[in-house]
Amino acid sequence: MKIFLVVLAMFVTALISANAAALNLFACEPEWGALAQELGGDRLSIYVATNAMQDPHQVQARPSLLAQARRANLMVCSGAELEAAWLPVVLRQAGNAAIQPGRSGYFEAASYVQRLGVATLLNRAAGDIHASGNPHIQTDPRNIARIAAALAQRLAEVDPANAEFYQTRYRDFATRWEVAIARWEKQATPLRGVVVVAHHSYFVYLDNWLGLKTVAQLEPKPGVQPTSAHLAGVQELLQRQPARMILRAPYNSERPSEWLSERAKIPAVMLPGTVGGSDQAKDLFGLFDDTVQRLLAALK
Repeated sequence: MKIFLVVLAMFVTALISANAAALNLFACEPEWGALAQELGGDRLSIYVATNAMQDPHQVQARPSLLAQARRANLMVCSGAELEAAWLPVVLRQAGNAAIQPGRSGYFEAASYVQRLGVATLLNRAAGDIHASGNPHIQTDPRNIARIAAALAQRLAEVDPANAEFYQTRYRDFATRWEVAIARWEKQATPLRGVVVVAHHSYFVYLDNWLGLKTVAQLEPKPGVQPTSAHLAGVQELLQRQPARMILRAPYNSERPSEWLSERAKIPAVMLPGTVGGSDQAKDLFGLFDDTVQRLLAALK
């Protein structure tokens, strides 16, 4: 019994030491928490600030976010102004110099991809326009691949003692991800050229990847809730230019898309958008497995 207790104490001590040594990573969105898990495994203690059922534009700077930001060694966010309503407050009040923009502890995913929808004319009357481009970069898995390479390098920079571990994990992930992208693209061949309607400009990168064509949005302006008049206008447009489905993210109200679905006789499809957006989207691979399958099912 004494030997057992000694061994147990040693195990608990080792476990506590390992957890204490883990790099504290603050992920602004679920996709970056999931990517960090792929690259860092048990070397990281990951906190995800938001979930798939939240509009990432409208998050509150809660005390729990401040507490996690204070202890973070690395912050990973989408950027491109997606977190503009809450992240500056968190960064300012957390008082953590290591994770401020411009420092190695701050990683902005949008900096590593080609951004779409960059505004050429900024006007408040135009709605929630992002000057730096559309921030929903995670809906294209090719962007995930580019960001994974950059994030693995950043992890190695912030935590050089585990640099080789991160690079090994990255190479394994990159190999599996490349195979998965090829599979998804083959499965999604019937989607190329398919006309869709979207609730919000959330799926711009998904459209670009799969060749979908969005002809209308349910929001009259980005970030402005759908109105009856605008929905009626979209219905009239679809009589001239038919679409095959209506897309929305998990946090979008289902009422506008269901209203239009009933009248236009086309399916309304909720796409997970990020990890946790559906029961099947438990990780990055499940996210795109489910996205492609939901789109294909809507074509039938």
